[in-house]
Amino acid sequence: MTYLHGGGPAKRKANVEKSKSQGTIETYDHPAGGWGAVKYVAINMIKEKVAGGKYRTLFKQNQPEGFDCPGCAWPDRQHASTFEFCENGVKAVAAEATSKRVTPAFFEKNTVAALLEQSDYELEQHGRLTDPMRYDAKTDKYVPVSWADAYKLIASHLHQLDNPHQAAFYTSGRAGNEAAFVYQLFVRMFGTNNFPDCSNMCHEATSRGLPSTVGVGKGTVTLDDFEHADTLLIFGQNPATNHPRMLGELRECSKRGAVIVSINPLRERGLERFADPQSVVEMLTLSSTKIASTFIQPKLGGDFALIKGVAKRTLELDDEALALGTERVLDTAFIAEHCAGFDAFAADLRMQDWQELVDESGVSRDDIEKLSRIYVNGKRVIATWGMGITQHKNSVQTVHMLSNLMMMRGNIGREGAGLCPVRGHSNVQGNRTVGIEEKPSQEFLSSLGKVFNFEPPREHGYDVVETIHEMLEGHVKVFIGLGGNFVMATPDTPRTFDALRSCNLTVHITTKLNRSHLVHGADALILPTLGRTEIDKQNGVAQGVTVEDSMSMVHISYGMNTPASKNLMSETAIVANIAHATLGSEKVDWLAYAADYSLVRDAIEQVLDGFENYNERIAKPGGFHLRVASREREWLTDTGKANFIVHNIQQDTPIRRAKQQHGAQLMTLMTTRSHDQYNTTIYAMDDRYRGVFGQRRVVFINPEDLLMLGYKAGEWVDMSTVWDDGIERHANRFLLVEYDIPRGCIGAYYPETNPLVPLNSVGDVCNTPTSKSIPVLLRPSMSVALAA
Repeated sequence: MTYLHGGGPAKRKANVEKSKSQGTIETYDHPAGGWGAVKYVAINMIKEKVAGGKYRTLFKQNQPEGFDCPGCAWPDRQHASTFEFCENGVKAVAAEATSKRVTPAFFEKNTVAALLEQSDYELEQHGRLTDPMRYDAKTDKYVPVSWADAYKLIASHLHQLDNPHQAAFYTSGRAGNEAAFVYQLFVRMFGTNNFPDCSNMCHEATSRGLPSTVGVGKGTVTLDDFEHADTLLIFGQNPATNHPRMLGELRECSKRGAVIVSINPLRERGLERFADPQSVVEMLTLSSTKIASTFIQPKLGGDFALIKGVAKRTLELDDEALALGTERVLDTAFIAEHCAGFDAFAADLRMQDWQELVDESGVSRDDIEKLSRIYVNGKRVIATWGMGITQHKNSVQTVHMLSNLMMMRGNIGREGAGLCPVRGHSNVQGNRTVGIEEKPSQEFLSSLGKVFNFEPPREHGYDVVETIHEMLEGHVKVFIGLGGNFVMATPDTPRTFDALRSCNLTVHITTKLNRSHLVHGADALILPTLGRTEIDKQNGVAQGVTVEDSMSMVHISYGMNTPASKNLMSETAIVANIAHATLGSEKVDWLAYAADYSLVRDAIEQVLDGFENYNERIAKPGGFHLRVASREREWLTDTGKANFIVHNIQQDTPIRRAKQQHGAQLMTLMTTRSHDQYNTTIYAMDDRYRGVFGQRRVVFINPEDLLMLGYKAGEWVDMSTVWDDGIERHANRFLLVEYDIPRGCIGAYYPETNPLVPLNSVGDVCNTPTSKSIPVLLRPSMSVALAA
């Protein structure tokens, strides 16, 4: 291990290839994007052994008659760019287009126990799965199984259950609308609403919070609004890694003079400077564009108090304007015509103590003043947010407060302004739209039942956290996963392992091997599926799947690569065949849906408003925009208005209680991604924007906290969670790295730190794991001591 932190030119000249093999911490002085992105694109294409003929795939990514990126959900300009992809999108495509294969011969050579010893990165690197496999307990190996026998096995296990609620049906955000709709229809006809899905772990606070304020759990902006905004507030996001194409939009905003503010505990490189690989001038001149002009760094969990502070100061500035007889700061016409609850909200702001806001946010009064002035000076403000907002105990309250702030100046439902939650996986929003929802509306269920002539279950089903609890209690006995890596995406990893292993059957519909396939039930199936980039022909006719991006644009995606194996089936076909084997086709012709996805879209059109002429509208380049009522200032709330909602700062929280017990020794941990990572998929061992190479077990920590705790950068520590349920939670051997992060806060990568997240540490209302605010203690690493 070589440890290099920042420093002068001599340290920065360290051999990069050596650093990758041994692990180093270096200063990365370059902008996001640029030649570094081009270099890593080339590295990934070579590492994945992508055949030369498949390089043309990149030029069909996010294009008319091409495929939608299987990575993030950031929209693109009507699928009309000639070169619309990014570094991490290429990594996702290369992972699918790899020439490496996991065949039955691979499983013959490797027991599950042996594969469990491999890292998540090593499992990813084996390549694409080629054949359906069934676990053989006698040999501890997966062995080939026919598709027909796999479907029969699933049906048999489902029929043996005492009731349908003993099965849970997980969904990853990558599944297209067609597969997701057929999946939810099958499961509801089977008799349950148990739909744990990836939304439960990321933007659930958005989905549960926005309906109370503006009536719809989706954003109110489109990509065109970014052309007109003069101010952008970026909360809890790292676009350079998680949705890099957003940087292109921010770059254009910056170049025309819009004010961009980064509000995030970590000062991320992608919001400092960006060199657009598609800009000939920036590439040839080694120049870049400044993105954010202001950086506000709240402590972890401090966003609520910060936003409330800006709202309080906005109200004060309006009082001052009123006293002086100058132009009002509040949009009083909007508030009077469109809003309810403002007087109670204003009264609460006036009573709110300033010092409490400063203490709880971790942001100085001067910086709150600066941010407030930027906000009130903006005529068209867009607020975007990611999981830095949504993975806390008070995340729903924070979404409410952000809505309150934007409503104060009428920044919802007009051009160049609005709420913009930036969701992660490419179709996570579409999945929810077409019915992947454990708490479906009664209106949706009634429509579904009417169209398909059955009575859907009406009681709420299990979300992710509830599903894990129910598996541990022995109440859920069958788990079926449509994509994803459930055991590594979820909290409390050892307990989640126990939960999956308690099942009678686990099934994973997937493209590549991951750890969830190795942590299995008594019976287990791996069902390999086509990737988004691959040609999907049913009865000789090419099929497209539709997806909905973060801004409610729905468009069709066609693969163009030859499938990795002749024995792959599409997600839609797999789900339809499971339904046929389980329920028969008397009520629904499942196999017809498998053969022609346009029939699925016809069914979606019948069930859901907004999908009229579905097949005709997706035939047009760019697809169509699903109407969002709040964008048009129609408020689908109980009051018929946009609601201001009052919340106080929470006094009794796990962090507060742990601080009272351990004082300054207590650190608040946030889990985060590295740059060479997408969700739980590890593409490589680097995080170059943060200066980390060749390793993942690092802890980012403020230099003053290092001194206070008696550690030095480069030392190794173990972490343990402070929690009150009697369960010990540890994550061992992490390298301390100095970083620009608020005092008392630390950051580390998931899934390595997911074992530290208690299963019952969840957000109010949304039940999302609080992965951005975990109370932990550090101690010298025992593994280092033992080695010494």
